[in-house]
Amino acid sequence: MRKACRQCRILVESGACPICKNSDFGASWNGRVIFISASKSSIAKKLSIAADGDYALKVR
Repeated sequence: MRKACRQCRILVESGACPICKNSDFGASWNGRVIFISASKSSIAKKLSIAADGDYALKVR
């Protein structure tokens, strides 16, 4: 089961967050967006996402 980092919202399987090194995860999340080229994406900029990856839109 994938969990979402509460700080940067990236989805991970286990361990610490690869982006912010946080260990606070939420198992309940809604929406999903995958960025292949976040640096060129206007949506990623609006969501304040700088790194490529699989992200949750909302984390509870």
